[in-house]
Amino acid sequence: MKNENLNVAIVGATGAVGSKILEKLVERKFPAKTIKMLASKRSAGTEISVGGQTYIVEETVPESFEGIDIAFFSAGGSISQKFAHEAVKRGAVVIDNTSAFRMDEGVPLVVPEVNSSALKDHNGIIANPNCSTIQMVAALQPVKEKLGISRIIVSTYQAVSGAGSEAIDELEEQSKQFANRSSITAEILPSASADRHFPIAFNAIPQIDLFDDSGYTLEELKMMNETKKIFGDQKLAVSATCVRLPVVTGHSESVYIETETSATVEDIRSAIESASGVVLQDDPSNQLYPMPLYSEGKDEVFVGRIRKDPNHPNGFHLWIVADNLLKGAALNSIQIAEELIK
Repeated sequence: MKNENLNVAIVGATGAVGSKILEKLVERKFPAKTIKMLASKRSAGTEISVGGQTYIVEETVPESFEGIDIAFFSAGGSISQKFAHEAVKRGAVVIDNTSAFRMDEGVPLVVPEVNSSALKDHNGIIANPNCSTIQMVAALQPVKEKLGISRIIVSTYQAVSGAGSEAIDELEEQSKQFANRSSITAEILPSASADRHFPIAFNAIPQIDLFDDSGYTLEELKMMNETKKIFGDQKLAVSATCVRLPVVTGHSESVYIETETSATVEDIRSAIESASGVVLQDDPSNQLYPMPLYSEGKDEVFVGRIRKDPNHPNGFHLWIVADNLLKGAALNSIQIAEELIK
């Protein structure tokens, strides 16, 4: 794909991620000749203004992709399953933000700072990893490259925006209900398809998506399987616990790693400090460490609280934070597109 004026489509344009994709395309001056905004039939006709230009949302139908060069999908797995191949059939390259194709053989799962070389093998569909996976592998890649990593244990503290704009609205409404001492209603979290729903305001829910027979949630399994695929190491030991917190934007992660070679905290810091797209914020004496509130609206992945495990010679703990709607979704998708047209 050549770097020229391209026809772009955004599927799921009215959602939290879709709107961020549009904002970032404009901000980064992506070489788009046209940007077509696509969503459900009920959203058709909605006007979205960014960068002094107004875009009118259209209903997503197979014919929407005629003449489209790059199609960003962020409308849910069922929509991607329904329309992604229609887009490819009409000549578009699909960059998909859902889990629909991530583990499919022949579909690259890409974080550009980690495995951009995988893009050469795409067959029309490229998968954007899970938001929590993206920030973790981006932060750990320089460590893996220099010191090797044999084990990863991660606990996530994920923002409600990862569940969509409706979850943000529900958090805000529940906060008002709590303040007014009225009964709190819950309809979305931990998962819209779950049998029961719990308040997220002033709460922590140790469930994101549904459980499978192993006792892990689908979100946890995504992180575990995607990390192995991106790093190209099926023997890598990875386990995850994913928790939803009443934070609007910005995922946080407590990550434990075991390096393959002997290392010091300074070795870990040095590797991370030199990495593209990663910012070291690690000065506990001055209370400098990453926090989701201060990651919002920023493109980088932030890393701090780096310390040696007292019980394992090659064990280290890290704290990783990023804006889940940007590097965790919209920005990573656009970086994939930018790699394609280099």
